[in-house]
Amino acid sequence: MSEEAAADPRPEFRIDPASERHLPAILRMIRALAEYERLSHLVVATEAGLREAFFGPRPAAEAIIAFAGEEPAGFAVFFRNFSTFRGGAGTYLEDLYVEPRWRGQGLGRRILAHVAAVAAARGSERLEWAALDWNEPAVRFYERLGAERMDDWSVFRLTGEALGRLAREGKRA
Repeated sequence: MSEEAAADPRPEFRIDPASERHLPAILRMIRALAEYERLSHLVVATEAGLREAFFGPRPAAEAIIAFAGEEPAGFAVFFRNFSTFRGGAGTYLEDLYVEPRWRGQGLGRRILAHVAAVAAARGSERLEWAALDWNEPAVRFYERLGAERMDDWSVFRLTGEALGRLAREGKRA
């Protein structure tokens, strides 16, 4: 082993499907992601809710967790969606997060490549995600991978009372 290799303390990265034992680490990283995105006030997730969402009888999404050695270093959450234009299933990447100390070492790319491989193996026609406009490091990272920015589209969301109000209209219809 060279002196340089011996001096490099970086551990090996690995990516595993998340299990219930990973939920505390994933929830901690969800909170760290929300803080970075200046959206901490929106986080209401709990371990119990994530357990149901990922491992319950009708999973809504799945998660992978990345490790640097034995230390949780990042995660991704994704789920299947559908494109009427393409006439086939797709995959939506809800979150991708790498702990600050592990950024710039290729882990984010490995996580995204892992999700892309899962999507392709399942026959997904596309892989999509959203990034905050001000998050230029993420935007540059995604563009370097060959991702296209969808400037013609705006994301809309209904939550809380607005969602409830519209849902009540649907029940009357």
